[in-house]
Amino acid sequence: MKFHDGSELTADDVIFSLDRPATLTNSPGPFTSYTKPIVAKQVVDRYTVRLKTATPYGPLPLDVNSIFIVSKKAAQNATPEDFNSGKALIGTGPFKFASFKRGEAIELVRNPQYWGEKPAWDKVTFRILTSDAPRLAALLAGDVDAIENVPTADIARLKANPKFVLAQRASWRTLFWQLDQWRDNSPYVTDKAGKPLARNPLKDVRVRQAISKAINRDALVERTLEGLAIPAGNIVSPGILGNAKALKPEAYDPEGAKKLLAAAGYPDGFALTLHGPNNRYINDEQVVQTVAQLLTRVGIQARVETLPLSAYFGKARAGDYSVALLGWGSLAGDFALRSLVGTPNPDTGWGSWNWGRYSNPKVDQLVAASLASVEPQEREKLAEQAATQALKDYAVIPLYHQYASWGLKKGIKFTPRVDEFSFAWQFKPE
Repeated sequence: MKFHDGSELTADDVIFSLDRPATLTNSPGPFTSYTKPIVAKQVVDRYTVRLKTATPYGPLPLDVNSIFIVSKKAAQNATPEDFNSGKALIGTGPFKFASFKRGEAIELVRNPQYWGEKPAWDKVTFRILTSDAPRLAALLAGDVDAIENVPTADIARLKANPKFVLAQRASWRTLFWQLDQWRDNSPYVTDKAGKPLARNPLKDVRVRQAISKAINRDALVERTLEGLAIPAGNIVSPGILGNAKALKPEAYDPEGAKKLLAAAGYPDGFALTLHGPNNRYINDEQVVQTVAQLLTRVGIQARVETLPLSAYFGKARAGDYSVALLGWGSLAGDFALRSLVGTPNPDTGWGSWNWGRYSNPKVDQLVAASLASVEPQEREKLAEQAATQALKDYAVIPLYHQYASWGLKKGIKFTPRVDEFSFAWQFKPE
């Protein structure tokens, strides 16, 4: 296997690539969680690497798959500008880097030396069109051949147009609520007069269950999301390891929600603010507003505050909110549980996205056992048990599994991916 500059990929490049995440500073998305389980690396020969973990660790192949192999020669002294200019952007894939215009486009050309299936296209251009209307207009005008994230309001229009094809599937992304379960006084929870409560009601499992029962997931999917999701009872999507089939979406039961609130000591409800992004997920702002209306019907006076993703995630991860919307995609349930409901521990990386700081030693033990299992069936069973226990506690409140949609010019075929990625070589002429 050769890099785009003609040099050979060897074990030294693999070792360098696995070491590299720990050397990067100020990275907005560090990859060290994928390399931390590796405690030793050995070059066996030019084409073989042996990795050692401190304990048995079944997901290692998935972790390593998340680390992109770069050329040691090209990358070891490279700056960010060297990558942006293409000087250091040297891989082994079916396309080679041609040019990059920030905020506009990325151009690739076919790699004639690619070791795998030859791509159908001589040249590929990824255009960056972040707004819905211009993105759809570009497809309809023939300026582009395919688009991601078809606007919900235009799905029916695209389906009815014989010049285009719609590709869809349920993706790996689950949307759910994170709830503050660690503070005695939560910042956005008050009585209906706006005064602080004596205790944080979100710490009571009955209140969390009441919130779940108050949400009409079928209506949320059919109306707010215009059918582009399926109701969720799990943290990970169907078909993903650890999806517990016995867990069904919570039934809409507003009267049951009221009874639970009364039993928890809140017969008249209370007030809270729901926070969410307004430019990250399908109709995310409308989702937050819809849930707020549903909560108000059972006595929880819900306000709404949404922010652009650039401001939202930082505040949410800092624990600024009481109830916050998050979407998560994972190829394994134990991976997701480790990040989302594992007891937060900066040394191990557990609970890095556990905004509500839920903690249950039993769940931690089951997740750890699942991650340590090298037998797929045993690992899946343990992951399902961990998910079942966490959701019995209402560690988070699942809402729905989001759909991913692509619009394509007729004559081009593409098989939708569960991970929502768009790889140029997978778009093919019919």
